[in-house]
Formats: sequence, structure tokens, C-alpha cells
Amino acid sequence: MFRHGSRFLARATTMTWCRPFATDLQAGYVADSNFTEAWKKVVPNVDPPKTPSAFMAPRPATPSSIPSKLTVNFVLPYTSELSGKEVDMVIIPATTGQMGVLPGHVATIAELKPGILSVHEGNDVNKYFVSGGFAFVHANSFADIIAIEAVPLDRIDLNLVQKGLADFTQKLNTASTDVEKAEAQIGVDVHSALNAALTG
Repeated sequence: MFRHGSRFLARATTMTWCRPFATDLQAGYVADSNFTEAWKKVVPNVDPPKTPSAFMAPRPATPSSIPSKLTVNFVLPYTSELSGKEVDMVIIPATTGQMGVLPGHVATIAELKPGILSVHEGNDVNKYFVSGGFAFVHANSFADIIAIEAVPLDRIDLNLVQKGLADFTQKLNTASTDVEKAEAQIGVDVHSALNAALTG
């Protein structure tokens, strides 16, 4: 195998084909004509198999100008908080820091950390505490936010949060195994973020 390595390397460097970026892909499903022709030569009486993208709904095309609104889908494993909601801005608690998303934002994938998700619609601001998840920002001014858990900020009891923080801090100090320390540290991180969100 290693004897032929230089031949494969030379072939790879001379190839002109490259995969287009996600923003360059067409909105609908397009079959690969080379594959279809090769399939028809080998098995002329059977239609070529379809790939998963053949069964997906067409993605909206990237607009030529920046829209005035950002379309947000905010889902949890058990419910959908926002579905196709047009808003002005979303601020997400990414692991790299707070990230504001406006219409026309560059395509991004961000991991969420425990913190406040703010949805701005005119003068109204809805705030949710999210424990973690992912945000997918698409080039066509769509954002999909998937959270493990989310609670509207006004439904959280500060006294219970502070009691939980004290309990998990105690568990962290008395933990004897790595698993107990990890579980207690997660509890401290989440309750610390909750406490910071509620106390400002």
C-alpha cells in the first residue's frame, strides 16, 4: 500500500474537482449525472438509488440582499418553543461567549453552554435559560437552535437556585470519585449560570 502512496498523492494533487461550499449548493435535489450515467451502463433496467438529500425538503435559496428579519426555530427534545418565528435578533450563550445573531449572519455552528438565550422582537425581549445544545445559523437568515432544556427566565425561583448551588458545592467538596466530582461540577456550573442570570 505504501509503495503506491506517491501515485495516489500525485493523483490527489492534480484533481480539479472540489466540493462546493454549503452556500453554493442549489436549494433543490440535483442528481449526480456522472453517477447516473455509470449506473445506467451497469444496470440499465433499474433506477439509480436515491440519496438522503432526495427525500429532504428543498432548502430556501440564499437571498441576494439581507432580509430585515431572522427566522428562528427553537426546539427542545419534547416541544417546539419557536417555529418559523421572524425576529430582529437572537443572543445565544455560545461556549466561546455571547453571540448575537442578526439577519444576514454568516453561516455558523455554535455549541451552547448554560446561560441566557434572548429573543428580540421589536421592543419585546423573551429570555430563556438553556442548559446546553447547539445553534445552527444558516446563510439564508435562518437559525435553528436545539437545546437540551430551556425554561423562561421568569419561571425560575432564585431561592431554589441558590439552595441547589450550595448543595452541589457541598457535593463537589466531599466527592471521592471522579464520577461524583464530574456530576457535582456540572451541577455547580449550571446553578452558577442560573444564579448569574437571575441576579444580573
